[in-house]
Amino acid sequence: MGQGVFISFEGIDGAGKSTHIEALANAFRAAGRHVTLTREPGGTPLAEKIRALALHEPMDALTEALLMFAARRDHIRQVIAPALARGEVLLCDRFTDATFAYQGGGRGFDWTSLAALERLVQDASTLASNDPARAPLLQPDLTIWFDLPPAVAAARLAGTRVPDKFEAQPETFFDAVRAGYARRLHETPARFARIDADQPREVVWRDVQAAVRGRGWL
Repeated sequence: MGQGVFISFEGIDGAGKSTHIEALANAFRAAGRHVTLTREPGGTPLAEKIRALALHEPMDALTEALLMFAARRDHIRQVIAPALARGEVLLCDRFTDATFAYQGGGRGFDWTSLAALERLVQDASTLASNDPARAPLLQPDLTIWFDLPPAVAAARLAGTRVPDKFEAQPETFFDAVRAGYARRLHETPARFARIDADQPREVVWRDVQAAVRGRGWL
């Protein structure tokens, strides 16, 4: 059993996260690793119920943020921390950076308050499967950000499905979300790999593989 690896995939809808997270899961499995593939908000029965509320019910930015972190806490305790303790590769479609990007950037909610919630919810010392080798604050070992202009994402998604309340937001909202992701990258650049998602799929996949191999995991 190898050391647990936590990789999050970030970006707006249409950026290609789902395609490449599945491909990376298969690459790790081919290398003999056990992979847990999950998502946020969601990943547990309770968190999936919270997801349905957060994505479809009207509410203010603070309520959204509180719901996201409540779902995250259950997800960490029930899925993420145990998988890492077992030495698995944990691939998560969005994590805390999305809350900073969407509620902090898109909604304009206070960044400092989000950081306080992050410290409370992700305090590794409060987790039953706390690993002393990891940092005091549970964070991904690598965050792959699929950076895509909102106009390009909108064109990709046009007519593919009924949008949820976030997907239905105007382009200016996603410009602010993109700026939120950029701010998180600036705060912790060593954790991030920014991928130009406005490229052919095979080129994006090459860049994803390079980011992971650069950490010595494949």
